[in-house]
Formats: sequence, C-alpha cells, structure tokens
Amino acid sequence: MIVRIVKMTFRPEAVPGFLALFEERKEQIRHFEGCWHLELWQEAGSETVFFTYSHWTSEAALDHYRFSAFFKDTWTRTRELFADKAQAWSVSQRYVLP
Repeated sequence: MIVRIVKMTFRPEAVPGFLALFEERKEQIRHFEGCWHLELWQEAGSETVFFTYSHWTSEAALDHYRFSAFFKDTWTRTRELFADKAQAWSVSQRYVLP
C-alpha cells in the first residue's frame, strides 16, 4: 500500500473554486482503480492550505492515476488556483497504533 499526501496552497480568492472542483471530482478520484481511501484536510488556522491524503494499492496504481487524462485535466484546473508550488509525498506505513 502507498499513502499519498499532497500539500496545496491556494490564492485566497481561489479556495471556493478549489472546493467546488474537489466536490465535483472526489467520487471519481476515490473510485479510480487502485484508490481505496481519500480525505481532504485543511491546515489548522489556515484558510488557504489543504492536503489530500489517499491510499493506493500500489505505486503502479498511483502512477496509472497520475498519468490518466482525468488526472491531467483535474490537476491542470487545480494548479491554476495555486499561490505556491504543490508538494507531494508517497509513503508507506510502518506502524499503526489504535
């Protein structure tokens, strides 16, 4: 399993547009082959910093999504709203404590 975390900083006036785009596309992202979990986080105390947190069955599944026409369209529309360059991490869980 691969966990993908993407940090995005938006222009203040662009936040409603991003949230609308995420609302429109979240089910398609979540049900893309290989994705089995999706969350949207907002940085505490910030109106403009958001994170996506997703679980993928494998790096190959994540890459299949990242190179899809759906992702390219979504990312192009999202990137237009940025105030700063996005940051992304692909990580594997080592421990989970209940």
